[in-house]
Amino acid sequence: MAKLQCVRGTYDLYGAAKRKTKQVVRTGEEVVEKYGFEEIETPIFEFTEVFARNLGDTSDIVTKEMYCFEDRGGESLTLRPEGTAGVVRAFVSNGMQQNLPVKFYYHGQMFRYERPQKGRQRQFTQFGVELLADTPQADIEVIAMAYEFLEKLGLSGQVTVEVNSLGDAESRNAYREKLVAYLKEHFDELSADSKNRLERNPLRVLDSKEECDKAVVEKAPLYADSLNEKSKAFFAKVLDGLDRLGIKYRVNNRLVRGLDYYSHTVFELVTDKLGAQGTVLAGGRYDGLVEQMGGGAVAGI
Repeated sequence: MAKLQCVRGTYDLYGAAKRKTKQVVRTGEEVVEKYGFEEIETPIFEFTEVFARNLGDTSDIVTKEMYCFEDRGGESLTLRPEGTAGVVRAFVSNGMQQNLPVKFYYHGQMFRYERPQKGRQRQFTQFGVELLADTPQADIEVIAMAYEFLEKLGLSGQVTVEVNSLGDAESRNAYREKLVAYLKEHFDELSADSKNRLERNPLRVLDSKEECDKAVVEKAPLYADSLNEKSKAFFAKVLDGLDRLGIKYRVNNRLVRGLDYYSHTVFELVTDKLGAQGTVLAGGRYDGLVEQMGGGAVAGI
């Protein structure tokens, strides 16, 4: 009889490792509850449409990584690959639009069918927050809270806060045109994945880890040059708020996020202590996601 073991990309969590995991979660709860966030628990699987439509059908999660299955009634269901879409679905389906601002936190199992590598698993625990509010102050609060969380874990001296603005839809479309034109000039130099992304989701090329893509991206147009005045003003307020709180940051003009719903502020807390997997914590603003689910023009981060 073959030796039974965990499926590749999963693991048993017990002993010291489990105690450490619980301490991270407890620290997160302590920090976010101080900021007025309440816990929410959403189902571990949703109708596939919740993720496929709202993460964007060009994202890697939707095209490569989702665990989808058909139930006995013929419905297409998906194990949750991330937390935001499920929380926004809950916000809309439970009629919370009259209660703004809404502050939720959650932690639980997420699932992605990706190639297991250092720092990556196919089943993993994620801790996250969602703040439904349409102000720069919401962005400042979430970034400050993220920094405090890592500070309480003793990591503040080992991470760097990186921020960028993807602007509103008008700014995003203007940059997309410039970027596509540039990348087409260097098409033969791109990796196979980036060639496929060029028409569907060119912003993802900026996030490629392939050396050939990095060389091309190094001279690509800067996102900041495509921001309209409204987007510049929003981002300036976010940076001013971080300055007032004494949070040191670096504006990274190449920083993007992998999902289609992001707009305006995006951020990552990164380290050089983990090798290739340098992002410890990340997030960003989404201005159209609630509306896509039929919940009105409510923004969140």
